[in-house]
Amino acid sequence: MEGKVSVELTSLTAEQVWPLLADFCNLHKWFPFDTGYLVEGIPGQPGLIRYCANTKKTKSGDDQEETTITKWAYEKLLTFDPTQRCLSYELLENNLGFTSYVATVNVFPIEHGCRVEWFITCDPLEVKRWEGWMSYAESCLQYMKKKMEHDLLPIEN
Repeated sequence: MEGKVSVELTSLTAEQVWPLLADFCNLHKWFPFDTGYLVEGIPGQPGLIRYCANTKKTKSGDDQEETTITKWAYEKLLTFDPTQRCLSYELLENNLGFTSYVATVNVFPIEHGCRVEWFITCDPLEVKRWEGWMSYAESCLQYMKKKMEHDLLPIEN
């Protein structure tokens, strides 16, 4: 399956946004992950492997017992092009419900700001996972936009 989500940041330039996304092992600073770190490799070099995880508490069953669920993935950087502001990566081991997953992230300048595109090709174990994943991808980009604008733009009085 293939899909693309994108977001426009009209207050930030591609030159401001690209370094934040290019910092591949620290993406959790901008996306709604709890943690992310370098497992092996050299930052900015293809072959690098990162670990990303997100832990949530949820209530289930009739008694509404609280349980903790951690979604995690090891991801390998496939390509990294700072000139074109583009990178691609693949999921290695994961518990997200994918047998294969490759994504490409691009940052494009636009007239008033920049556009971030996240193109995904994958084989989900279930179709409903794909639909949920694309919704999640869209919400991640919206979260990223708000966080970057909040953290990088000066506060106006």
